[in-house]
Order: sequence, then C-alpha cells, then structure tokens
Amino acid sequence: MLQRIGAGLIASSIAALLVKIVGMQAATLDLDKVETIQPLPWQETSLFTLPKPDPSAEATINQYLQDLRNKGSLADNQGIWIQSGLNVLAEHQGKIPRPAASLTKIATTLVTLSQWKPDHEFETQVGATGDIRDGVLEGDLVIKGGGDPLFVWEEAIALGNSLNQLGIRRVNGNLVIAGNFNMNYEEDPTRSGEQLKTGLNGKTWSRSVIRHHGRMSPGTPKPELVISGQIKTVKTPPDDMRILLRHQSLPLVEILREMNIYSNNGMAQILADAVGGADVVAKEAAKLANVPPEEIQLINGSGLGTENQISPRAATAMLIALEKLLTPHNLGVIDVFPLAGRDKNGTIYARNLPEGTAMKTGTLRQVSALAGVMPTQERDRVWFAIINGGNNIWEFRQQQDQLLDKLTQNWGNQPSLNPKTALSRSQLGDPKRNKVVAN
Repeated sequence: MLQRIGAGLIASSIAALLVKIVGMQAATLDLDKVETIQPLPWQETSLFTLPKPDPSAEATINQYLQDLRNKGSLADNQGIWIQSGLNVLAEHQGKIPRPAASLTKIATTLVTLSQWKPDHEFETQVGATGDIRDGVLEGDLVIKGGGDPLFVWEEAIALGNSLNQLGIRRVNGNLVIAGNFNMNYEEDPTRSGEQLKTGLNGKTWSRSVIRHHGRMSPGTPKPELVISGQIKTVKTPPDDMRILLRHQSLPLVEILREMNIYSNNGMAQILADAVGGADVVAKEAAKLANVPPEEIQLINGSGLGTENQISPRAATAMLIALEKLLTPHNLGVIDVFPLAGRDKNGTIYARNLPEGTAMKTGTLRQVSALAGVMPTQERDRVWFAIINGGNNIWEFRQQQDQLLDKLTQNWGNQPSLNPKTALSRSQLGDPKRNKVVAN
C-alpha cells in the first residue's frame, strides 16, 4: 500500500514537471540529464513484520511430543497452541478440531456471558392458586422456573422456610412445575418436582439432604411444608396463579465459576439450552472468538461425547474473547475458572500448575485436555491449549503440568498478573434471595 502511495506521488511530480516544461517556450528537455528517481528506504519496507515463534517454546513442545512418543502415544493424536498477545509462540496441529471433552464448557461460558451480564440473576417464581387459611394453602403450589442452573438442596430448604414464614404449613393441592425448572441439575421436571417436594419438608429428608442442611448458616431451621397432592408439569403456569415469592439465583459469574471448578455437566447443559442449544453455542462461540466455524463442533454444552470437537487454537481464542468480554466489568477469566494457588477443590485438585494459572480441564476415556492462561515475566500472559488423545489419561495430566512448568522456567512466573483477588461468594440457601411479593 505504501509503495502505491509513493508511486502516486512520483507520478504527480512528473506530471507537474511536464506542465512546467510545456509552458516554457524557450526551454528544451534533455532526457539524458533527467535523473532517475530512486525509491526511498521506507518505500521498500513492508508495512509490518509478523511475529516469529519462540525457539525455546518450540524446543520445549518438540521434546514434550518426543516424550509422549517414547511412552507409546502418537504425535498425530495431540494438539497444542501456545500464544501471547498476537504472537503464536508454538503450536502442533493447532488448527485441527479434535475431541476436547469439557473444554466445551469454555464455549458455553463465552456464549452465556455474551447473552447475560455477569451479575445476571435467574428468577424462579413461587405462586399459589388458592387462599391461605390457618396455615393451609387451599389450592396448588406453583413453581415457575426461570432457568436457574444452580437450584440445589440449600435453595429448596431456604424456600421452604420462606413459605413457612408466609404462614403456609400444608398444601391441599398439587405441586405444579412450569417453565424451565431444574433442581439438582435434573433435566426431568417431574423428578425436579419430587426433589423439591422433599426439600420443603424436613421430616422426609435423606442423609444427603441432612448433610446439605448442615452446611448452611448455623441456626437455619428445617422447613415443614407438606404437599398432599401430586407433581404436575405444565408448560405455562395457571392463569389464576398468584405470585407469593420471587427467588433470585446466585449471580451468573458465581454460577459459571462453580460450573467450571467442578466441571458440572448438568449446569453446562442447562445454560447451553437456555441460549439456544449446542448448534447456537458452537456458531456464536466461533463468531465471538473469530475462528472458522469448523474448528468448534458441538453436540451439547457439556463436552460429553467425542463428537464435541474443538481445535486448540479455537479453545485459546475463546478464552481470549472471554477476557475481553469480562474486562469492562472489572472481571476476567480468573473469575469464572479455577485458579492455581487460590482454588483447592474440583478439577484443580492434585494438579501441579504454575501459580496464577487459570485453567479448564477436559477428560473422557481417551481424551485429556487442558486450556487456560498462565502469567509469565518475559511473555506476559500466555494463553494455551493442550488436547491429548490416547489411553493413559493420568500420564497425560502429569505431562501437561510438566510442560507448563518447563515453559514457566523459560519465561519466569509472574502470579501478580493473575491476582488472587477476594472473590464474592454468595451463600447457597441465603433467605435474602427470596423476595416476598406484596398482595
């Protein structure tokens, strides 16, 4: 482009010179004395030079692949992408989509946050179709779900206590489930209704529910709400439903962090369905990450099944897109994924990752994947994706950790780039999230 501009300037100068010569009747042009105009040095320089791979990173990756070969794994079954800023530091088959297991949840997280803000709360409405007399609801108790993917035992217990405070101890009608209501990640609304019915009545609890109650704030009472009728599921709530309570979920950013720390498949599928399903997640994730759509192929939002295939480049690009999406909210990927040095439980348990590394794991019978971002002194924040295919899953995990450790040795560790900030952690079963509706 710059050469075209230079050529245009030269042509304009020659034209002006000819006009001047024609206007001078007495002058003659001696072509032998006209000097050839030489291009300036900047005109021969390319507009920019593409960054080159990092030789130390390439050598480390090559040794990593050789070690896998020595242990019987095929190099063709491995995919790697290492990037800092716009600079691809090293890669191996990085643009080839391959079974990526729970790296799929990166796509689900990205598309979910493109639809709702991090502080979004899902609302579950609780209503009645009859009057309340002497502690008895003479009608149905209606639950209108709003897509909350983390409505668990603690939430049901708190809801039961709130209904008791409204004076309801017994429901003479049915428990009606409408809308998108999933309890304990259940897809079946009838099963969700059965679990809710149990959670509302402390006298019917199993040992598991008792344990969940024990994790709640000291002094939390056991609700006593008996439902005499059946579980009924409908698409829309009855026209005569009168709203009693509005239950707000945890903020979305906390829901996503919980989902990714424990790689919860049920939560991921609920969120994927809420934004339109697997096809929508794949299409929108590719668009947001600016990668070819064929590099993200999904059949669900969780990663279950080898048909979910993502390239290492796409996994890395989605993480970078997530960071850009969260930055305006003073958040980052460290707020929605496990962070080495901060989190101890879930998928980060027993991993030996460089401090300050935010990551997402993925595991199937013959797939082990790891993607994230690690803070370095020399290369700033380094984004990575490693997708291994083969039989030795535990060996793959150890080799992944060792690979990141060697790269960190090359560039130095800088945990302050991914600070262990004090995270906001809402309490499951917090009664303050049950809002009474004035009637």
